[in-house]
Amino acid sequence: MDQKIANLEGKLIVSCQALPEEPLHSSFIMGRMALAAKIGGACGIRANTKEDIREIQSQVDLPVIGIVKRDYADSEVYITPTMKEIEELMEVKPEIIAMDATISKRPGNKTLEEFFHEVKERYPDQLWMADCSTVEEALYADELGFDFIGTTMVGYTEQSKGSKIEADDFAILREIVAKAKHKVIAEGNINTPEKAKHVIELGAYSVVVGSIITRPQLITRSFVEEMERK
Repeated sequence: MDQKIANLEGKLIVSCQALPEEPLHSSFIMGRMALAAKIGGACGIRANTKEDIREIQSQVDLPVIGIVKRDYADSEVYITPTMKEIEELMEVKPEIIAMDATISKRPGNKTLEEFFHEVKERYPDQLWMADCSTVEEALYADELGFDFIGTTMVGYTEQSKGSKIEADDFAILREIVAKAKHKVIAEGNINTPEKAKHVIELGAYSVVVGSIITRPQLITRSFVEEMERK
């Protein structure tokens, strides 16, 4: 295993993303955000678009989980949905490429299995991460041969509505860790240092934390809402 990937074990990955409608949307800013995360002790970065990843790579020598978020009219899948996004990411060669691995139909009515076999055949040496929303999806992605299984989409899909990764002492994560053969990355709503530590104790290979570190508008809102609570 590549030493950079080995260094992720038991460590924090910071998601540095800002969408076009967000105030920090800028490859320059995401590069500096990644540098700040590295100075704070992060051992990996998750990032969106080849432009942001290229800038991040110029600022830090940390492994990157790369994605491209793009909407297609015929699909609910928006995280690295087609070969077009894969090709864009391969221009900057992130160590890991993540994609939606839910049961939702991909653009062009392609199944996850069809798409994954296609990308594996074209890029056999690339590492892949499955962004899943249920235990069933995670175990299916595990069977397909994804290198990393992520809890990224828990609560974000119709089939996982109302689910939260940390509900019932991280029951979803516990079950995936217990049954999956590949490494599990905990991601989604892990918004305290205590939760991040706990998921590693439960057997996650590493943990991705995003908004609570890198989205100041959401961090500010949490303060304001708490102060306004009767």
